Amino acid sequence: MRIEDVRRHVTTPLTRPAFPPRTAWFTDREYLSIVYRTDPGALRAVVPEPLRIEEPLVRFEIMKMNDVTGFGPYTEGGQAIQVSFDGEPGEYLHAMYLDSFPATAAGREAGAYPKVLGTPQLYVDQDVLVGTLDYGTLRVATATMGYKHDALDTCEAEEQITVPTFMLKAVPGYDGTPRVLELVRTEITDVLVKAAYTGPARLQLFQHVLAPLADLPVLEIVSASHILTDLTLAPVKPVFDYLKADTQ
Repeated sequence: MRIEDVRRHVTTPLTRPAFPPRTAWFTDREYLSIVYRTDPGALRAVVPEPLRIEEPLVRFEIMKMNDVTGFGPYTEGGQAIQVSFDGEPGEYLHAMYLDSFPATAAGREAGAYPKVLGTPQLYVDQDVLVGTLDYGTLRVATATMGYKHDALDTCEAEEQITVPTFMLKAVPGYDGTPRVLELVRTEITDVLVKAAYTGPARLQLFQHVLAPLADLPVLEIVSASHILTDLTLAPVKPVFDYLKADTQ
């Protein structure tokens, strides 16, 4: 394989890349989202500067990807923390767990999504929408919401899922020191909200050493939503370089 051929690849193995080198389109992406108030001190321990915490709010999400170009269906869950950067409000992706290796590899390599393998599920149990997250054989989160109790304005639903997203991109060098260490920004685009609901909700987080969602404890449920949408993701762009920043 010639050098110019190698340069056209974005991941390995060269003869069977871990993920397709193109933007994915999500059809019928389904969200269960619960925003809750947590301990401000716990947030300060995990949110990196220069992000700022305005209110101690966390979004727990289970996202069922029913049809994704290049990846097929999979499910994802995790936590996003409400922050601001240079005065712009957004969310810092703190942890993401999903049941697809190609989507995990693509998120980490082509973007900066903090993805690891886990087993999230989203389903209806009689009159309740249920989202669960397991790490290995152990349950680490259970979310429940009344099924389609009240309609949610589609504009409000779109605002919820299109807030700017900030992530930490960390790539080590071969000597173990950081080669890339950046704060990056992205957002969801081309959104078509097909359905949106709100209703009563509860969230339980369980202690686990390698899936420490419970380190951000649930103190108060603020809001909940159930959204069905089509969308895609904007490219990731760096906004702060930790290796070049002056820390004096």
